[in-house]
Amino acid sequence: MTTPRILLWLAPLFITLGLCRSVSAVDEADLILHRGKVVTVDRDFSVRQALAVKEGRLLLVGTDEEVFKTRGPRTTVVDLAGKMVLPGLIDSHTHPTGASLIEFDHPIPDMETIRDVLNYVRSRADALGPGRWVVVRQVFITRLQEQRYPTRDELDLAAPRNPVLFSTGPDASLNSMALKLSGIDRDFRPQGPGKVEKNPQTGEPTGILRNLTRYVKVSSPERAPTEQDQDGRLLRLFRDYNSVGITSVIDRSASDDAIDQYTRLHEAGSLSVRLGISRYVDNLGPLDKILTEIRRTAEHPLRRGGPRLRIIGIKAFLDGGMLTGSAYMREPWGISRIYAIDDPSYRGVLFIPRERLVPMVRAAVESGLQFTAHSVGDGAVHALLDAYEEVNRTTPITSTRPCVTHSNFMSRESIAQAARLGAVVDIQPAWLYLDTRTLAAQFGDDRLRYFQPLRSLFAAGVIAGGGSDHMQKIGSLRSINPYNPFLGMWVAITRRAKGYQGQLHPEEALTREQAIRFYTINNAHLLFLEDRIGSIEVGKQADLVIVDRDLLTCPEDEIRQARAVATYLDGKPVFERHD
Repeated sequence: MTTPRILLWLAPLFITLGLCRSVSAVDEADLILHRGKVVTVDRDFSVRQALAVKEGRLLLVGTDEEVFKTRGPRTTVVDLAGKMVLPGLIDSHTHPTGASLIEFDHPIPDMETIRDVLNYVRSRADALGPGRWVVVRQVFITRLQEQRYPTRDELDLAAPRNPVLFSTGPDASLNSMALKLSGIDRDFRPQGPGKVEKNPQTGEPTGILRNLTRYVKVSSPERAPTEQDQDGRLLRLFRDYNSVGITSVIDRSASDDAIDQYTRLHEAGSLSVRLGISRYVDNLGPLDKILTEIRRTAEHPLRRGGPRLRIIGIKAFLDGGMLTGSAYMREPWGISRIYAIDDPSYRGVLFIPRERLVPMVRAAVESGLQFTAHSVGDGAVHALLDAYEEVNRTTPITSTRPCVTHSNFMSRESIAQAARLGAVVDIQPAWLYLDTRTLAAQFGDDRLRYFQPLRSLFAAGVIAGGGSDHMQKIGSLRSINPYNPFLGMWVAITRRAKGYQGQLHPEEALTREQAIRFYTINNAHLLFLEDRIGSIEVGKQADLVIVDRDLLTCPEDEIRQARAVATYLDGKPVFERHD
Protein backbone atom coordinates (compact mmCIF):
# COMPACT_ATOMS: atom_id res chain seq x y z
CA MET A 1 0.00 0.00 0.00
CA THR A 2 1.49 3.39 -0.98
CA THR A 3 1.91 6.21 1.51
CA PRO A 4 -0.84 8.41 -0.01
CA ARG A 5 -3.32 5.47 0.18
CA ILE A 6 -2.40 4.92 3.86
CA LEU A 7 -3.09 8.58 4.64
CA LEU A 8 -6.40 8.41 2.80
CA TRP A 9 -7.38 5.32 4.79
CA LEU A 10 -6.39 6.97 8.12
CA ALA A 11 -7.96 10.38 7.42
CA PRO A 12 -11.34 9.63 9.11
CA LEU A 13 -9.49 8.55 12.24
CA PHE A 14 -7.38 11.75 12.20
CA ILE A 15 -10.52 13.84 11.92
CA THR A 16 -12.14 11.97 14.81
CA LEU A 17 -9.08 12.58 16.98
CA GLY A 18 -8.93 16.24 16.02
CA LEU A 19 -5.51 15.77 14.40
CA CYS A 20 -6.62 16.85 10.95
CA ARG A 21 -8.62 20.03 10.43
CA SER A 22 -9.88 22.06 7.51
CA VAL A 23 -9.77 25.18 9.70
CA SER A 24 -7.98 28.18 8.25
CA ALA A 25 -5.61 30.19 10.43
CA VAL A 26 -8.15 33.01 10.32
CA ASP A 27 -10.88 30.86 11.91
CA GLU A 28 -8.76 28.75 14.24
CA ALA A 29 -9.62 29.31 17.89
CA ASP A 30 -6.99 29.94 20.54
CA LEU A 31 -9.27 28.53 23.25
CA ILE A 32 -12.35 26.33 23.34
CA LEU A 33 -14.51 25.67 26.41
CA HIS A 34 -16.97 22.85 25.77
CA ARG A 35 -19.39 20.40 27.38
CA GLY A 36 -20.70 22.99 29.80
CA LYS A 37 -23.54 25.36 30.60
CA VAL A 38 -22.57 28.68 29.04
CA VAL A 39 -24.90 31.36 30.41
CA THR A 40 -24.56 34.08 27.80
CA VAL A 41 -26.52 36.87 29.60
CA ASP A 42 -27.56 38.07 26.16
CA ARG A 43 -30.91 39.75 25.63
CA ASP A 44 -32.72 36.40 25.87
CA PHE A 45 -30.48 35.00 28.63
CA SER A 46 -29.79 32.03 26.37
CA VAL A 47 -27.72 29.06 27.50
CA ARG A 48 -25.22 27.29 25.20
CA GLN A 49 -22.81 24.36 25.45
CA ALA A 50 -19.52 25.78 24.26
CA LEU A 51 -17.56 28.82 23.16
CA ALA A 52 -14.45 29.61 21.16
CA VAL A 53 -12.00 32.47 21.69
CA LYS A 54 -9.54 34.01 19.25
CA GLU A 55 -7.17 36.89 19.97
CA GLY A 56 -9.01 37.82 23.15
CA ARG A 57 -12.48 37.93 21.63
CA LEU A 58 -15.37 35.50 21.44
CA LEU A 59 -15.19 33.80 18.06
CA LEU A 60 -18.21 31.50 18.36
CA VAL A 61 -20.83 30.54 20.96
CA GLY A 62 -23.03 27.52 20.36
CA THR A 63 -23.17 23.75 20.52
CA ASP A 64 -20.12 21.56 21.00
CA GLU A 65 -20.36 20.44 17.36
CA GLU A 66 -20.51 24.02 16.05
CA VAL A 67 -17.69 25.27 18.22
CA PHE A 68 -15.37 22.35 17.50
CA LYS A 69 -15.31 23.39 13.85
CA THR A 70 -12.96 26.18 14.97
CA ARG A 71 -10.49 23.77 16.57
CA GLY A 72 -6.99 23.70 15.13
CA PRO A 73 -3.66 22.16 16.07
CA ARG A 74 -2.78 25.03 18.39
CA THR A 75 -6.17 25.36 20.12
CA THR A 76 -6.30 24.93 23.88
CA VAL A 77 -9.37 22.84 24.74
CA VAL A 78 -10.99 22.87 28.19
CA ASP A 79 -13.60 20.25 29.07
CA LEU A 80 -16.08 21.93 31.40
CA ALA A 81 -17.59 18.60 32.47
CA GLY A 82 -20.97 20.26 32.84
CA LYS A 83 -19.82 23.31 34.80
CA MET A 84 -21.36 26.76 34.39
CA VAL A 85 -19.62 29.58 32.56
CA LEU A 86 -20.60 33.19 33.20
CA PRO A 87 -19.34 36.46 31.78
CA GLY A 88 -16.55 37.85 33.93
CA LEU A 89 -18.10 39.34 37.07
CA ILE A 90 -17.96 43.09 37.64
CA ASP A 91 -17.91 45.07 40.90
CA SER A 92 -19.39 48.55 40.51
CA HIS A 93 -17.83 50.05 43.65
CA THR A 94 -14.37 49.44 45.08
CA HIS A 95 -11.49 51.38 46.65
CA PRO A 96 -8.54 49.18 45.64
CA THR A 97 -5.48 51.32 46.35
CA GLY A 98 -6.43 52.11 49.94
CA ALA A 99 -7.92 48.69 50.67
CA SER A 100 -4.80 46.86 49.54
CA LEU A 101 -2.53 48.73 51.96
CA ILE A 102 -4.58 48.42 55.16
CA GLU A 103 -2.57 45.55 56.62
CA PHE A 104 0.77 46.52 55.10
CA ASP A 105 2.09 47.69 58.49
CA HIS A 106 0.55 45.01 60.72
CA PRO A 107 -2.33 42.49 60.73
CA ILE A 108 -5.66 43.84 61.94
CA PRO A 109 -7.94 41.38 63.75
CA ASP A 110 -11.66 41.10 63.19
CA MET A 111 -13.50 43.26 65.72
CA GLU A 112 -17.04 42.26 66.59
CA THR A 113 -17.42 43.72 70.10
CA ILE A 114 -16.43 46.86 72.01
CA ARG A 115 -14.05 44.66 73.98
CA ASP A 116 -12.35 43.63 70.72
CA VAL A 117 -11.94 47.30 69.81
CA LEU A 118 -10.52 48.26 73.19
CA ASN A 119 -8.16 45.27 73.24
CA TYR A 120 -6.84 46.34 69.84
CA VAL A 121 -6.44 49.95 71.00
CA ARG A 122 -4.58 48.75 74.10
CA SER A 123 -2.27 46.48 72.10
CA ARG A 124 -1.45 49.22 69.60
CA ALA A 125 -0.73 51.72 72.38
CA ASP A 126 1.66 49.22 73.96
CA ALA A 127 3.36 48.54 70.62
CA LEU A 128 3.72 52.19 69.63
CA GLY A 129 4.58 53.75 72.97
CA PRO A 130 3.20 56.89 74.69
CA GLY A 131 2.14 59.88 72.62
CA ARG A 132 1.70 58.02 69.31
CA TRP A 133 -1.69 58.04 67.60
CA VAL A 134 -3.75 54.87 67.78
CA VAL A 135 -6.09 54.71 64.78
CA VAL A 136 -8.99 52.32 64.18
CA ARG A 137 -10.74 52.75 60.84
CA GLN A 138 -13.97 51.41 59.37
CA VAL A 139 -15.08 49.20 62.26
CA PHE A 140 -18.74 50.08 61.95
CA ILE A 141 -20.91 50.33 65.02
CA THR A 142 -23.80 48.64 63.19
CA ARG A 143 -21.66 45.51 63.09
CA LEU A 144 -20.50 45.55 66.70
CA GLN A 145 -22.42 43.33 69.08
CA GLU A 146 -23.19 46.32 71.34
CA GLN A 147 -24.30 48.49 68.37
CA ARG A 148 -22.71 51.71 69.63
CA TYR A 149 -19.55 53.78 69.54
CA PRO A 150 -16.79 53.15 72.08
CA THR A 151 -17.08 56.06 74.50
CA ARG A 152 -14.52 58.73 75.24
CA ASP A 153 -14.04 57.26 78.74
CA GLU A 154 -13.55 53.73 77.41
CA LEU A 155 -10.90 54.91 74.94
CA ASP A 156 -9.22 56.91 77.73
CA LEU A 157 -8.96 53.79 79.90
CA ALA A 158 -7.64 51.66 77.03
CA ALA A 159 -4.94 54.16 76.06
CA PRO A 160 -4.52 56.88 78.71
CA ARG A 161 -1.20 58.09 77.27
CA ASN A 162 -2.11 58.01 73.56
CA PRO A 163 -4.47 59.98 71.34
CA VAL A 164 -7.08 57.59 69.89
CA LEU A 165 -9.17 57.97 66.75
CA PHE A 166 -11.98 55.46 66.14
CA SER A 167 -12.96 56.55 62.65
CA THR A 168 -15.80 55.34 60.45
CA GLY A 169 -15.53 57.49 57.34
CA PRO A 170 -16.25 61.15 58.11
CA ASP A 171 -17.58 60.31 61.59
CA ALA A 172 -15.53 59.30 64.60
CA SER A 173 -15.17 58.76 68.34
CA LEU A 174 -12.11 60.31 70.01
CA ASN A 175 -10.53 60.04 73.43
CA SER A 176 -9.62 63.04 75.57
CA MET A 177 -6.05 63.39 74.34
CA ALA A 178 -7.14 63.27 70.69
CA LEU A 179 -9.76 65.96 71.30
CA LYS A 180 -7.21 68.17 73.06
CA LEU A 181 -4.55 67.79 70.36
CA SER A 182 -7.18 68.61 67.70
CA GLY A 183 -8.41 71.72 69.54
CA ILE A 184 -11.95 70.39 69.86
CA ASP A 185 -13.53 71.60 73.11
CA ARG A 186 -16.88 72.94 74.29
CA ASP A 187 -16.29 76.23 72.40
CA PHE A 188 -15.24 74.64 69.10
CA ARG A 189 -17.33 75.75 66.11
CA PRO A 190 -16.74 73.92 62.80
CA GLN A 191 -16.84 75.61 59.41
CA GLY A 192 -19.12 73.81 56.95
CA PRO A 193 -21.35 70.79 57.55
CA GLY A 194 -20.79 68.66 60.63
CA LYS A 195 -21.54 68.44 64.33
CA VAL A 196 -19.71 67.92 67.62
CA GLU A 197 -21.87 65.82 69.94
CA LYS A 198 -21.93 67.29 73.46
CA ASN A 199 -23.03 66.15 76.88
CA PRO A 200 -26.35 67.96 77.51
CA GLN A 201 -25.52 68.45 81.21
CA THR A 202 -21.91 69.66 80.97
CA GLY A 203 -21.65 70.97 77.41
CA GLU A 204 -18.39 69.04 76.98
CA PRO A 205 -17.74 67.04 73.79
CA THR A 206 -18.69 63.38 74.15
CA GLY A 207 -15.92 62.48 71.72
CA ILE A 208 -18.31 61.71 68.85
CA LEU A 209 -17.87 63.83 65.71
CA ARG A 210 -20.25 63.93 62.73
CA ASN A 211 -18.48 64.63 59.42
CA LEU A 212 -15.63 66.40 61.19
CA THR A 213 -12.65 64.06 60.98
CA ARG A 214 -11.07 66.72 58.76
CA TYR A 215 -10.35 68.61 61.99
CA VAL A 216 -8.60 65.71 63.71
CA LYS A 217 -4.85 66.40 63.75
CA VAL A 218 -3.92 62.76 63.38
CA SER A 219 -0.48 61.63 62.28
CA SER A 220 -0.12 58.13 60.94
CA PRO A 221 1.83 55.81 63.25
CA GLU A 222 2.43 53.27 60.48
CA ARG A 223 5.47 52.80 58.28
CA ALA A 224 5.10 54.19 54.78
CA PRO A 225 5.10 51.77 51.84
CA THR A 226 7.45 52.28 48.93
CA GLU A 227 6.15 52.48 45.39
CA GLN A 228 7.17 48.85 44.94
CA ASP A 229 5.25 47.92 48.10
CA GLN A 230 2.15 49.72 46.87
CA ASP A 231 2.25 48.04 43.48
CA GLY A 232 2.86 44.61 44.95
CA ARG A 233 -0.05 44.88 47.39
CA LEU A 234 -2.40 46.20 44.71
CA LEU A 235 -1.55 43.45 42.26
CA ARG A 236 -2.06 40.90 45.03
CA LEU A 237 -5.55 42.35 45.61
CA PHE A 238 -6.36 42.21 41.90
CA ARG A 239 -5.36 38.53 41.83
CA ASP A 240 -7.71 37.96 44.74
CA TYR A 241 -10.49 39.72 42.82
CA ASN A 242 -9.78 37.27 39.98
CA SER A 243 -10.02 34.34 42.41
CA VAL A 244 -13.73 35.07 42.93
CA GLY A 245 -14.46 35.59 39.24
CA ILE A 246 -14.07 39.39 39.11
CA THR A 247 -12.61 40.73 35.88
CA SER A 248 -13.65 44.40 36.09
CA VAL A 249 -14.13 46.96 38.86
CA ILE A 250 -14.93 50.64 39.23
CA ASP A 251 -12.81 52.70 41.61
CA ARG A 252 -15.50 54.99 42.97
CA SER A 253 -13.26 57.66 44.47
CA ALA A 254 -9.85 57.62 42.83
CA SER A 255 -7.22 60.15 43.82
CA ASP A 256 -4.70 61.49 41.33
CA ASP A 257 -2.06 59.27 42.96
CA ALA A 258 -4.28 56.22 42.43
CA ILE A 259 -4.81 57.14 38.78
CA ASP A 260 -1.04 57.49 38.31
CA GLN A 261 -0.51 54.07 39.91
CA TYR A 262 -3.13 52.42 37.69
CA THR A 263 -1.51 54.03 34.64
CA ARG A 264 1.94 52.78 35.65
CA LEU A 265 0.69 49.21 36.10
CA HIS A 266 -1.30 49.31 32.87
CA GLU A 267 1.71 50.47 30.89
CA ALA A 268 3.69 47.60 32.42
CA GLY A 269 1.00 45.14 31.29
CA SER A 270 0.30 44.11 34.89
CA LEU A 271 -3.42 44.77 35.31
CA SER A 272 -5.46 41.58 35.68
CA VAL A 273 -8.75 43.49 35.96
CA ARG A 274 -10.38 46.18 33.88
CA LEU A 275 -10.64 49.47 35.73
CA GLY A 276 -13.20 52.20 35.35
CA ILE A 277 -12.38 55.32 37.34
CA SER A 278 -14.63 57.84 39.06
CA ARG A 279 -12.17 60.58 40.00
CA TYR A 280 -12.70 62.09 43.45
CA VAL A 281 -13.69 65.76 43.53
CA ASP A 282 -13.89 67.64 46.81
CA ASN A 283 -17.02 69.62 47.65
CA LEU A 284 -15.34 72.16 49.94
CA GLY A 285 -13.67 75.41 48.94
CA PRO A 286 -14.47 77.94 46.21
CA LEU A 287 -17.04 76.67 43.75
CA ASP A 288 -15.12 77.97 40.75
CA LYS A 289 -12.14 75.82 41.75
CA ILE A 290 -14.37 72.73 42.06
CA LEU A 291 -15.88 73.32 38.61
CA THR A 292 -12.39 73.74 37.15
CA GLU A 293 -11.36 70.40 38.66
CA ILE A 294 -14.39 68.71 37.09
CA ARG A 295 -13.58 70.12 33.66
CA ARG A 296 -9.90 69.20 34.10
CA THR A 297 -10.96 65.58 34.62
CA ALA A 298 -12.61 65.59 31.19
CA GLU A 299 -9.26 66.54 29.63
CA HIS A 300 -7.30 63.69 31.24
CA PRO A 301 -5.76 61.27 28.69
CA LEU A 302 -7.56 58.35 30.34
CA ARG A 303 -10.88 59.81 29.25
CA ARG A 304 -9.82 58.36 25.91
CA GLY A 305 -8.49 55.19 27.52
CA GLY A 306 -9.21 51.73 26.22
CA PRO A 307 -11.35 48.97 27.71
CA ARG A 308 -8.66 47.99 30.26
CA LEU A 309 -8.30 51.42 31.93
CA ARG A 310 -10.36 54.58 31.53
CA ILE A 311 -11.89 57.47 33.46
CA ILE A 312 -15.67 57.39 33.29
CA GLY A 313 -16.57 60.34 35.51
CA ILE A 314 -16.29 62.00 38.87
CA LYS A 315 -17.40 61.21 42.41
CA ALA A 316 -18.43 63.54 45.22
CA PHE A 317 -19.82 62.90 48.70
CA LEU A 318 -23.34 64.20 49.26
CA ASP A 319 -24.18 62.84 52.71
CA GLY A 320 -22.85 60.81 55.61
CA GLY A 321 -23.35 57.13 56.33
CA MET A 322 -26.08 54.85 57.59
CA LEU A 323 -23.40 52.91 59.45
CA THR A 324 -22.37 55.98 61.40
CA GLY A 325 -25.61 57.86 61.92
CA SER A 326 -25.07 60.69 59.46
CA ALA A 327 -26.91 59.67 56.27
CA TYR A 328 -29.25 62.48 55.22
CA MET A 329 -32.86 61.35 55.65
CA ARG A 330 -36.20 62.86 54.60
CA GLU A 331 -37.53 62.23 58.11
CA PRO A 332 -35.61 62.55 61.41
CA TRP A 333 -33.48 59.65 62.55
CA GLY A 334 -35.11 59.66 65.98
CA ILE A 335 -33.52 59.55 69.41
CA SER A 336 -30.96 56.77 69.31
CA ARG A 337 -28.77 55.03 71.85
CA ILE A 338 -27.11 53.12 69.00
CA TYR A 339 -25.95 56.20 67.13
CA ALA A 340 -25.74 58.53 70.18
CA ILE A 341 -28.39 60.86 68.73
CA ASP A 342 -30.23 63.05 71.26
CA ASP A 343 -31.76 65.63 68.87
CA PRO A 344 -35.31 64.55 67.85
CA SER A 345 -35.14 66.75 64.73
CA TYR A 346 -31.77 65.43 63.51
CA ARG A 347 -31.92 64.22 59.89
CA GLY A 348 -28.27 63.51 59.23
CA VAL A 349 -25.75 65.61 57.34
CA LEU A 350 -26.04 66.94 53.78
CA PHE A 351 -22.59 67.96 52.57
CA ILE A 352 -23.45 69.83 49.36
CA PRO A 353 -26.26 72.41 49.25
CA ARG A 354 -28.37 72.64 46.11
CA GLU A 355 -26.77 75.92 44.98
CA ARG A 356 -23.40 74.14 44.75
CA LEU A 357 -24.61 70.70 43.69
CA VAL A 358 -26.48 71.81 40.57
CA PRO A 359 -23.47 73.66 39.04
CA MET A 360 -21.24 70.65 39.81
CA VAL A 361 -23.64 68.31 38.01
CA ARG A 362 -23.96 70.73 35.09
CA ALA A 363 -20.18 71.01 34.70
CA ALA A 364 -19.88 67.22 34.61
CA VAL A 365 -22.70 66.77 32.09
CA GLU A 366 -21.37 69.52 29.82
CA SER A 367 -17.96 67.81 29.95
CA GLY A 368 -19.46 64.43 29.02
CA LEU A 369 -18.62 62.93 32.41
CA GLN A 370 -20.72 60.62 34.53
CA PHE A 371 -21.53 62.41 37.78
CA THR A 372 -22.06 60.31 40.85
CA ALA A 373 -22.26 61.07 44.54
CA HIS A 374 -22.22 59.02 47.70
CA SER A 375 -25.93 59.24 48.53
CA VAL A 376 -27.06 56.89 51.29
CA GLY A 377 -30.14 58.45 52.90
CA ASP A 378 -33.39 58.99 51.03
CA GLY A 379 -33.00 62.73 51.56
CA ALA A 380 -29.66 62.67 49.75
CA VAL A 381 -31.02 60.43 46.97
CA HIS A 382 -33.88 62.85 46.34
CA ALA A 383 -31.50 65.85 46.47
CA LEU A 384 -29.22 64.29 43.84
CA LEU A 385 -32.06 63.23 41.54
CA ASP A 386 -33.59 66.72 41.84
CA ALA A 387 -30.23 68.21 40.79
CA TYR A 388 -30.17 65.86 37.80
CA GLU A 389 -33.74 66.90 36.98
CA GLU A 390 -32.85 70.60 37.07
CA VAL A 391 -29.81 70.23 34.82
CA ASN A 392 -31.77 68.00 32.43
CA ARG A 393 -34.23 70.85 31.75
CA THR A 394 -31.56 72.64 29.70
CA THR A 395 -28.88 70.00 29.05
CA PRO A 396 -29.90 66.37 28.39
CA ILE A 397 -28.11 64.14 30.88
CA THR A 398 -29.12 60.59 29.93
CA SER A 399 -26.12 59.94 27.68
CA THR A 400 -23.74 60.59 30.60
CA ARG A 401 -25.51 57.88 32.66
CA PRO A 402 -25.84 59.96 35.85
CA CYS A 403 -25.38 57.68 38.81
CA VAL A 404 -26.57 57.41 42.40
CA THR A 405 -23.92 55.69 44.48
CA HIS A 406 -25.15 53.46 47.33
CA SER A 407 -28.78 54.63 47.01
CA ASN A 408 -29.69 52.52 50.03
CA PHE A 409 -32.80 54.36 51.21
CA MET A 410 -35.11 55.11 48.32
CA SER A 411 -38.80 55.70 47.71
CA ARG A 412 -41.34 54.86 45.05
CA GLU A 413 -41.01 58.43 43.76
CA SER A 414 -37.21 58.33 43.51
CA ILE A 415 -37.31 55.04 41.58
CA ALA A 416 -39.72 56.56 39.05
CA GLN A 417 -37.60 59.72 38.81
CA ALA A 418 -34.40 57.73 38.21
CA ALA A 419 -36.14 55.74 35.46
CA ARG A 420 -37.39 58.92 33.80
CA LEU A 421 -33.94 60.53 33.84
CA GLY A 422 -32.02 57.45 32.73
CA ALA A 423 -30.06 57.51 35.98
CA VAL A 424 -28.22 54.36 37.08
CA VAL A 425 -27.44 53.15 40.59
CA ASP A 426 -24.64 51.14 42.12
CA ILE A 427 -25.74 49.24 45.22
CA GLN A 428 -23.91 47.05 47.72
CA PRO A 429 -25.90 44.02 48.96
CA ALA A 430 -23.24 43.34 51.61
CA TRP A 431 -24.62 46.30 53.56
CA LEU A 432 -28.03 44.63 53.70
CA TYR A 433 -26.34 41.43 54.84
CA LEU A 434 -24.20 43.00 57.57
CA ASP A 435 -26.29 45.94 58.77
CA THR A 436 -29.99 45.04 58.62
CA ARG A 437 -29.97 43.92 62.26
CA THR A 438 -29.06 47.43 63.43
CA LEU A 439 -31.08 49.31 60.81
CA ALA A 440 -34.25 47.41 61.71
CA ALA A 441 -33.72 48.23 65.39
CA GLN A 442 -33.23 51.91 64.53
CA PHE A 443 -35.86 52.52 61.85
CA GLY A 444 -38.37 49.68 62.03
CA ASP A 445 -39.73 47.64 59.17
CA ASP A 446 -41.85 50.33 57.50
CA ARG A 447 -38.98 52.76 56.96
CA LEU A 448 -36.97 49.96 55.40
CA ARG A 449 -39.63 49.21 52.78
CA TYR A 450 -37.52 50.82 50.05
CA PHE A 451 -34.12 49.85 51.43
CA GLN A 452 -32.13 48.56 48.45
CA PRO A 453 -35.35 48.08 46.42
CA LEU A 454 -33.76 45.93 43.76
CA ARG A 455 -36.85 44.27 42.33
CA SER A 456 -38.61 47.64 42.01
CA LEU A 457 -35.57 49.14 40.25
CA PHE A 458 -35.44 46.28 37.74
CA ALA A 459 -39.20 46.50 37.17
CA ALA A 460 -38.95 50.26 36.53
CA GLY A 461 -36.17 49.79 33.99
CA VAL A 462 -33.48 51.43 36.14
CA ILE A 463 -30.11 49.81 35.49
CA ALA A 464 -28.72 48.80 38.88
CA GLY A 465 -25.24 47.34 39.27
CA GLY A 466 -23.96 45.26 42.15
CA GLY A 467 -20.85 46.22 44.06
CA SER A 468 -19.11 45.85 47.38
CA ASP A 469 -17.71 49.22 48.49
CA HIS A 470 -14.59 47.23 49.37
CA MET A 471 -12.64 49.46 51.75
CA GLN A 472 -10.11 47.41 53.65
CA LYS A 473 -8.13 44.17 53.65
CA ILE A 474 -7.43 41.50 51.06
CA GLY A 475 -9.79 38.51 51.20
CA SER A 476 -13.24 38.36 49.67
CA LEU A 477 -15.04 37.41 52.90
CA ARG A 478 -12.79 38.99 55.56
CA SER A 479 -12.67 42.35 53.83
CA ILE A 480 -14.57 45.49 54.82
CA ASN A 481 -16.89 45.26 52.98
CA PRO A 482 -16.82 41.69 51.55
CA TYR A 483 -16.30 41.67 47.79
CA ASN A 484 -17.34 38.08 47.15
CA PRO A 485 -19.91 38.45 44.34
CA PHE A 486 -21.52 35.08 45.06
CA LEU A 487 -22.35 36.29 48.56
CA GLY A 488 -23.75 39.47 46.97
CA MET A 489 -25.93 37.45 44.61
CA TRP A 490 -27.21 35.31 47.47
CA VAL A 491 -28.15 38.39 49.50
CA ALA A 492 -29.91 39.99 46.52
CA ILE A 493 -31.86 36.76 45.93
CA THR A 494 -32.74 35.91 49.56
CA ARG A 495 -32.79 39.33 51.33
CA ARG A 496 -31.37 37.51 54.37
CA ALA A 497 -28.97 39.15 56.79
CA LYS A 498 -26.47 38.21 59.45
CA GLY A 499 -28.07 38.14 62.91
CA TYR A 500 -31.51 39.01 61.51
CA GLN A 501 -34.46 36.64 61.55
CA GLY A 502 -36.44 36.24 58.35
CA GLN A 503 -36.11 38.27 55.15
CA LEU A 504 -36.01 42.04 54.76
CA HIS A 505 -38.95 42.84 52.48
CA PRO A 506 -38.71 39.73 50.28
CA GLU A 507 -40.86 41.45 47.67
CA GLU A 508 -37.65 43.29 46.67
CA ALA A 509 -35.66 40.07 46.07
CA LEU A 510 -34.11 39.44 42.66
CA THR A 511 -34.53 36.29 40.64
CA ARG A 512 -31.39 34.28 39.95
CA GLU A 513 -31.29 35.55 36.39
CA GLN A 514 -31.57 39.15 37.58
CA ALA A 515 -28.84 38.63 40.18
CA ILE A 516 -26.47 37.42 37.47
CA ARG A 517 -27.32 40.42 35.29
CA PHE A 518 -26.73 42.61 38.37
CA TYR A 519 -23.05 41.59 38.41
CA THR A 520 -22.45 41.32 34.67
CA ILE A 521 -24.22 43.20 31.88
CA ASN A 522 -25.73 45.86 34.17
CA ASN A 523 -22.31 46.75 35.54
CA ALA A 524 -20.91 46.74 32.02
CA HIS A 525 -23.46 49.48 31.30
CA LEU A 526 -22.25 51.45 34.33
CA LEU A 527 -18.74 51.13 32.87
CA PHE A 528 -19.91 52.29 29.41
CA LEU A 529 -18.59 48.95 28.10
CA GLU A 530 -21.75 46.95 27.47
CA ASP A 531 -20.73 46.63 23.81
CA ARG A 532 -17.43 45.01 24.88
CA ILE A 533 -18.06 42.98 28.07
CA GLY A 534 -20.85 41.78 30.37
CA SER A 535 -22.22 39.01 28.18
CA ILE A 536 -20.89 36.05 26.21
CA GLU A 537 -21.60 37.09 22.62
CA VAL A 538 -19.57 36.86 19.43
CA GLY A 539 -17.19 39.78 19.04
CA LYS A 540 -17.05 40.71 22.71
CA GLN A 541 -13.96 40.48 24.90
CA ALA A 542 -13.53 36.97 26.31
CA ASP A 543 -13.91 37.83 30.00
CA LEU A 544 -15.19 34.60 31.56
CA VAL A 545 -15.52 32.73 34.82
CA ILE A 546 -16.06 29.00 35.25
CA VAL A 547 -18.16 28.35 38.37
CA ASP A 548 -18.14 25.17 40.42
CA ARG A 549 -21.94 24.85 40.54
CA ASP A 550 -25.05 25.79 38.60
CA LEU A 551 -26.27 29.04 40.13
CA LEU A 552 -29.59 28.74 38.30
CA THR A 553 -30.56 25.39 39.80
CA CYS A 554 -28.47 24.67 42.91
CA PRO A 555 -30.12 24.90 46.37
CA GLU A 556 -30.54 28.57 47.26
CA ASP A 557 -28.20 28.50 50.25
CA GLU A 558 -25.42 27.06 48.08
CA ILE A 559 -25.24 30.19 45.94
CA ARG A 560 -23.14 31.99 48.55
CA GLN A 561 -20.75 29.02 48.67
CA ALA A 562 -20.01 29.07 44.94
CA ARG A 563 -16.38 29.32 43.88
CA ALA A 564 -14.60 30.31 40.71
CA VAL A 565 -12.78 27.37 39.11
CA ALA A 566 -11.02 29.57 36.56
CA THR A 567 -11.18 33.20 35.48
CA TYR A 568 -10.22 34.54 32.05
CA LEU A 569 -9.51 38.10 30.95
CA ASP A 570 -9.35 38.60 27.18
CA GLY A 571 -9.36 34.82 26.86
CA LYS A 572 -6.25 34.33 28.99
CA PRO A 573 -6.38 32.71 32.44
CA VAL A 574 -5.79 35.13 35.30
CA PHE A 575 -6.85 32.58 37.93
CA GLU A 576 -7.02 28.79 38.04
CA ARG A 577 -8.03 26.84 41.13
CA HIS A 578 -5.82 23.88 41.91
CA ASP A 579 -7.19 22.62 45.24
